[in-house]
Amino acid sequence: MTQNGIIFDIDGTLWDASEPVAAAWNEVLALQTDTAGLQIPPEQMRSLMGKTAAEIYRVLFPGLSEERRSKIGELCSKHTNGYLQEHLGTLYPQVKETLRKLSRDFRLFVVSNCQADYLEILLDRCALRGFFTDAECYGRTLKSKGENIRLLLDRNNLEKAVYVGDTQLDFDSAKYAGIPFLHAAYGFGSIKEEVPAIQAFSELPVAVSKIF
Repeated sequence: MTQNGIIFDIDGTLWDASEPVAAAWNEVLALQTDTAGLQIPPEQMRSLMGKTAAEIYRVLFPGLSEERRSKIGELCSKHTNGYLQEHLGTLYPQVKETLRKLSRDFRLFVVSNCQADYLEILLDRCALRGFFTDAECYGRTLKSKGENIRLLLDRNNLEKAVYVGDTQLDFDSAKYAGIPFLHAAYGFGSIKEEVPAIQAFSELPVAVSKIF
């Protein structure tokens, strides 16, 4: 089997779940006395997705203690997992078809800053698990995205790999792990440096062939 791999971010790369995630969080926040007046619009949630849970809590609940932030965040995350079972995020166009094509020549992986249950929902409810050799996330390891990319590279004996993501953090993480980066420019973020980019997921086979 080939030792060349493509590693994917989730939010802003494979799907957009900002609307159902924001809706799920808002249902929880409305029931808490210290966040009852707080509502998170999908646009704000979109700007936060890709960060670790602790980072998101600090941005959204700056006036609360760290213990209280974590408690509310845990409630939101738990409710989100159930909510997403009925209100899935939206896969970007041609994701399944393109993954099927790529899997003929490359081993495919996922590394995200999400929680473990969130990763499982994407893989199972969107019927993507069969395309991927391995996956890792912050929720399992409590490691940074760069560290998780490195972990995945090592345990799968990958000789060459590229990370596909949409934010500056994704770029920085790929750089930390020592692998090339491909910007999903249709996603949530921008990159400060000039990097190879795709405007649609279906452009991946051609873009990846240039990198390898």
